[in-house]
Amino acid sequence: MRTLLALTLPGRGKRRKPSTAPVPAPQPVVPVSPWSRPWTFLSKEDAAEIFRLQADRHAQAESAWELRLQWERRRAAALAAEGVDHPYTYEGAPFDAASFRTPA
Repeated sequence: MRTLLALTLPGRGKRRKPSTAPVPAPQPVVPVSPWSRPWTFLSKEDAAEIFRLQADRHAQAESAWELRLQWERRRAAALAAEGVDHPYTYEGAPFDAASFRTPA
């Protein structure tokens, strides 16, 4: 019974008095102009370094691709010397790799 009354009746604590302090008027929000601060992005030297690194990576990838093609050609030549057909194809080749398969 007591818990039922405790749930229905208000609490016994002291009530707070409403604040009488004056509320300041809100200040208008003025957006900051992007032209009011200095440039904070990459410098010319930083951008040049990024482009140089990109060019180096591209050159390395191209060189690696050429070495891969050279390796594949040498492998095809070695297999051809042994009489084994290797399905060596390239862009623009008249035959695709499936043309080299023979029925077993």
